[in-house]
Amino acid sequence: MTQDERAIRDVVDTWFTASKAGDLPTVLDLMTDDVIFMVPGRPPFGKKEFAAATEGMKNVKIDGTYDIQEVQVLGNWAYLRNHIRMTVTPPGGSAAIHRSGYTLTILRKDPDGHWRLTRDANLLAAEATAMPS
Repeated sequence: MTQDERAIRDVVDTWFTASKAGDLPTVLDLMTDDVIFMVPGRPPFGKKEFAAATEGMKNVKIDGTYDIQEVQVLGNWAYLRNHIRMTVTPPGGSAAIHRSGYTLTILRKDPDGHWRLTRDANLLAAEATAMPS
């Protein structure tokens, strides 16, 4: 594994750790200012909208796992394919929401030497619950 691949895997690990802890400033530092997120059912959005949506979920507990499927480094650009499973638990005893699926992420190595997300296509969808027998 190259140093760049290790650094990219560390970005994903830091993102998950910070998300679970509700550490929005750390998550925001892992993305470029011109980042674009693409998710089903809505137009692409950027860092400002991501921050606002995250702020609106302050009392929500987030947990999850990831499995990086592929990392390719191409100079100061890289992409990764990742499978994510996450659980979002609203406050007040509401039922947890389970989502899973794949992401395709493009990262850029900035002049400061840090890898940051610059484009992210997130295909997570709600997991079907088991039907009673």
